[in-house]
Amino acid sequence: MTALFARTTFHDALARLNDPHLLRELAYVGGRWVAGNDGASFEVTDPASSATLAWVAALDAGQTSEAIAAASDAFPAWRDRLPQQRAAILRKWHELMLEAREDLALLMTLEQGKPLAESRGEIDYAASFIEWYAEEGKRLNAESVTSHLPGAEMIVRREALGVAGIVTPWNFPSAMITRKAAAALAAGCTVVAHPSSETPLSALALAELGERAGLPAGVFNVVTGDAATIVGRLNADPRVRALSFTGSTEIGKLIAGQCAPTMKRLVMELGGHAPLIVFADANIKKAVDIAIDAKFATSGQDCLAANRIYVERPVLAAFTEAFRTRIAALKVGNGLEADVEIGPLMHERAIAKVEEQVADALQHGARLLTGGKRHKTGPLFYQPTLLTDVSDAALIMREETFGPVAAVTAFDSEAEVIARANDTQYGLVAYVVTENGARQMRLAR
Repeated sequence: MTALFARTTFHDALARLNDPHLLRELAYVGGRWVAGNDGASFEVTDPASSATLAWVAALDAGQTSEAIAAASDAFPAWRDRLPQQRAAILRKWHELMLEAREDLALLMTLEQGKPLAESRGEIDYAASFIEWYAEEGKRLNAESVTSHLPGAEMIVRREALGVAGIVTPWNFPSAMITRKAAAALAAGCTVVAHPSSETPLSALALAELGERAGLPAGVFNVVTGDAATIVGRLNADPRVRALSFTGSTEIGKLIAGQCAPTMKRLVMELGGHAPLIVFADANIKKAVDIAIDAKFATSGQDCLAANRIYVERPVLAAFTEAFRTRIAALKVGNGLEADVEIGPLMHERAIAKVEEQVADALQHGARLLTGGKRHKTGPLFYQPTLLTDVSDAALIMREETFGPVAAVTAFDSEAEVIARANDTQYGLVAYVVTENGARQMRLAR
């Protein structure tokens, strides 16, 4: 790591931005930038260097209630705007995001660690949600439904619910905000967003751009601080009519229980443990390309990552060797450096879990073909790792894996691999690599 990256601080980050006003340390409530009571704040660090980026306002339960009140007060006027009027503001927000693409990507890489190329891609992806929902919001038409009563007709209208709470993770700090918020805003709802405390800067930058785009005060609020305090208040408040959460299954269960007394509408995307299945008829190069992308994007810190890789035995050796070569060549480093493909993990807990899973897999008889320990770049970097002959009993095959570790095992029949791939409490996604279209459809079902 160069000395330049090691000295990253708030002022260094500020100097790198074309628009320094995008780096915000205060929460955004009711159209105002708000400090925590008594100056309460929390540290945001660069995972690549562990240097401090910012001290962000830590709002308490009372301030969270103020944000809910602001959103509730703003709701009637926002709901009553024509869908085309809401869409025009959202389209402007989308345009401003693309204009600020480089700054937003820089902020993301600084606080999350992912390579700058991935951050740029996420900004494009995040902006596309705003554009799409802006247009879909104009098509929320009423429907006429045939009644079971003679001479009667039923009309179905889609009405905005009210205040929507959104709770987002650190691995996609812009895209998860816009995917949830843009849908709610386009429908006429107002939003109170709580970003992860590891990556609040991206959400606050989006709030700045939303204000410039013309979002009225109280329509979009960003509340930063302790998750248990803020999310607990969102869950308990009856004015919050819907809540959308992306995160772990364990926290999802807790949130569902807390929301039950107020009968909120819940939208959740929880943990994943995706299988990637390579059949003997697959093109090996294509299969390896797919596996690299599906496993190592975001340093493997993705609930859609291919954690369990099943390879049909006749091509196991060829696939494994080609995969090992590609993994060993992945460039590890600070995400701001050119051509880096693997950045740091988010925190020490993530590193410790990866180390535990690798050690457990080896104890269960797995073979280590490359990697297997922390990378010399820094304390939160882990070598891209390939394990093969991994037992189904190993933790890495049973628990979600958030790190750059690929676990490969062989299978002998389609029926066998379907059973093994489905032997998990998780859902979300699966990958199948085969040249047989009928087989693809069978496995998809």
